[in-house]
Amino acid sequence: MDQAATAAISPPATLAARPGRTVALLLLTAVGTVNFVDRQILSVLAEPIRTELHLSDTQLGLLTGLSFSLFYALMGVPAALLADRTNRVRLVAAACLIWSVFTGACSFAGSFWQLAVARFGVGVGEAGGTAPSLSILADYYPPEKRPAVIGLFTVNGPIGVFVGASLGGWAAGQFGWRGAFVLTAGIGAVAALALAAFVREPARGGLDPQPVRTAERARLGPTARLFLSRPTLRLLLFASGLSAFVSYGMLNWIPAYLMRVQHMPLSEVARWFGPAAGLCMGLGIWGGGALVNWAGQRSVKAYAYVPGLSMLLCAPSLAIACLAGSWQASLALMLIPMICCTIYVAPALALVQNLSPVAARATATALLLLAFNIVGLGGGPLAIGALSDALAANHVAEPLRLALIAITPIAVVAAAGYFAVSRVVGADTQSALEAAR
Repeated sequence: MDQAATAAISPPATLAARPGRTVALLLLTAVGTVNFVDRQILSVLAEPIRTELHLSDTQLGLLTGLSFSLFYALMGVPAALLADRTNRVRLVAAACLIWSVFTGACSFAGSFWQLAVARFGVGVGEAGGTAPSLSILADYYPPEKRPAVIGLFTVNGPIGVFVGASLGGWAAGQFGWRGAFVLTAGIGAVAALALAAFVREPARGGLDPQPVRTAERARLGPTARLFLSRPTLRLLLFASGLSAFVSYGMLNWIPAYLMRVQHMPLSEVARWFGPAAGLCMGLGIWGGGALVNWAGQRSVKAYAYVPGLSMLLCAPSLAIACLAGSWQASLALMLIPMICCTIYVAPALALVQNLSPVAARATATALLLLAFNIVGLGGGPLAIGALSDALAANHVAEPLRLALIAITPIAVVAAAGYFAVSRVVGADTQSALEAAR
């Protein structure tokens, strides 16, 4: 069944190319990179912001996680529904401009609540970015190319981490942490204008085995019911949510951990952590898409096995890295978990694209991103920060180190979720293909 299902998702060869698709991929990736720069820069600047505004680790966890992710997730589904009805390119460009304005507003914050309100605005704007972008790319590339293309697109995450850490650390040294936010906002405005000027809206569903009828429109209720009716997607919500919990928790707290526990200077974070995190996450996200693109030709179970094995390896490698005795050794050992913790992204997003109706892809993707962002981005950084504060209140030495180690069992549970996905993904893929005929 796996080989038949895999072969059936390919459209005729004459539909395999669309003019302008490379430009679309590059500019959407650039906008997505700005998205992650705006997220990562607050984590890199956490220590100077904490010192100036007198914040606790719990407040930092809220700022880097829940204050952004709550509004991001709440607005994600309405934005996706809008994307399934209107011009998606213009929507993404407008969203980029909005979140860039609020990133600039972070530079004026004088308290926790002022910074939180600015982060609320960043989350609202960024809700119109990822899901509509994936829907656009799904109409520029045929199904058999989507895992690799989505892997390339989602490399915007590691590129954004690299740029955010390196540019943020450098800009903070030159202009202070407030100036770093202003610089990042200007870059985002330029990316928004470039996207609107050079990318055209593609026809919906033209590269799929069963082209979408133009009268079709996504509705939240039917899309959610269809999403939850598929065992693969239900289990994917669980496994991907926990994977995001580990991934976002790590990435938001590693810079502060290196500076506070391992005494790594901010200048060295910009010099070493930014490139290391960007390269490792790039390998993880692109590699996850490429591995599934290759192995998925033989069995659709690869969509589950690849991320499952990566999360299983992430748990012990993160614990070992946190137990290192110096920032140099800790950063070197962090390379493995930073690769492993992002491998799940491209397979999960590609699987949703392939199992969702053409007219509802952005909405279905937004439902998955709810798990990514509420459980992952909202819960991971906050849980680590709150646990660190609780351990510190009990006079435990190096509480942030122990808080990071404490999330490793969650990676093992996520791996078990992916292995459960492997048992049902073949039948659900076949069912989706039959429904499209």
